Amino acid sequence: MRDEIREPVYDDLLRPEPRTRRAMGRTDESTVLQLLGGSHSRDAWVLRDFLTRSVVQYTWIPVDTDAHARNEFGLDLPASRLPVVRFPNGVELIQPTLQQVAERLGWIARPRCTEYDLSIYGAGPAGLSAALYAASEGLKVVLVERDAVGGQAGSSSLIENYLGFSQGIRGAELAERARQQAVAFGAEILLLREGIKARFDGGRIYVDLADGGVLVARASICATGVEWRRLGLDDEHRLLGAGLYYGAGASEAPMCGGEHVYVVGGANSAGQAAIHLAQHAIQVTMLVRGLRLSETMSDYLRSRIEEHPRIRVLLGHRIVRLLGADQLEGVVVEDVAGNRTTRDTSRVFVCIGGAPDTDWAADTPVLRDRLGFMVTGHDIPDSALRERWPLVRAPFHLESTVPGVFAAGDVRFNSVKRVASAVGEGAMAVTFVHRYLTETPA
Repeated sequence: MRDEIREPVYDDLLRPEPRTRRAMGRTDESTVLQLLGGSHSRDAWVLRDFLTRSVVQYTWIPVDTDAHARNEFGLDLPASRLPVVRFPNGVELIQPTLQQVAERLGWIARPRCTEYDLSIYGAGPAGLSAALYAASEGLKVVLVERDAVGGQAGSSSLIENYLGFSQGIRGAELAERARQQAVAFGAEILLLREGIKARFDGGRIYVDLADGGVLVARASICATGVEWRRLGLDDEHRLLGAGLYYGAGASEAPMCGGEHVYVVGGANSAGQAAIHLAQHAIQVTMLVRGLRLSETMSDYLRSRIEEHPRIRVLLGHRIVRLLGADQLEGVVVEDVAGNRTTRDTSRVFVCIGGAPDTDWAADTPVLRDRLGFMVTGHDIPDSALRERWPLVRAPFHLESTVPGVFAAGDVRFNSVKRVASAVGEGAMAVTFVHRYLTETPA
């Protein structure tokens, strides 16, 4: 966790936007983290995306030719071993993992306690809200996040309809503010950790972590949200980060200058991505599978898209093939009549909703619907209560079919897919956690 590691910690690197410069344009940036890599390198994108969503100040230096490599390293491109991360104190990490970068930033810590009152999984709006309210009310709480703080909302280029921010706020910045606030109240945050399996025994929740550790808590909140849905095409995984991206592409937008890019999807996330990308790209084409923009798209977004001179919407269109070997070079698009056209592009941003991250609940009594969303409270059918629920009282609102295990935010069946709703559910879940802990012997 950023606030617990004394050396080294680079909280002064936090800022809303990354900088970009050409490798040949030298300036004095000795106080800024630098990331060097190929413009279409997947490994560089992974680092760039993580730093952007973590609100870290950095300079992106594209290194695509021998001349660029010799200018930066005195070596030809193949010998440069990109990507490279340079820290303000002169330390260089060559081809680093996210874990290595996070460790150097001082963000990796061991759990402080052998047992917690509450464990929370997922540091999106719901999880951060739950951590904040639990810690402020005196609970011993740990928040576990396998990636960057913010979840899917953290990749949003601008959240304009969240209460209190009349000019809007970047998703990553909102998440970073929430992280700082939760930590100030004493919440413990473990980054780049992932729960992979849960078991329930003796009024305790045991979660096996991917790194081999085990977290023990008296109650738990699942706020793991959803993962972006895939297109289901050949070469999709291979081209991820090399021209194909999921979400609004906050780290990639500045690199779209002069390009024609494509956004797949017709709901709010796709609309926000299109408007953000249109600030940089020469044209943005939205490919919407349906015959109209989604009814879930906010009216203000729909109006802006229809009026924007650089955004074009193609209804009844979908991508059926990705083109390119080492990087995306184009797509094959099909309309509702089955006609196919090939379109040249080097960047596609996919925003087609998400699937819940609840694989950890397999082989447990936790009830999920057919899509994997956790079923809670009044939504639990009577048949499931008879088969799975062990107590006389009914489940609390947001409580799953396992007493003391709650769900909040997008991961929950029948939730409202809005940031404000997720924040509210996170706070509400803590209220029911208090009730559960009060009635359950320690």
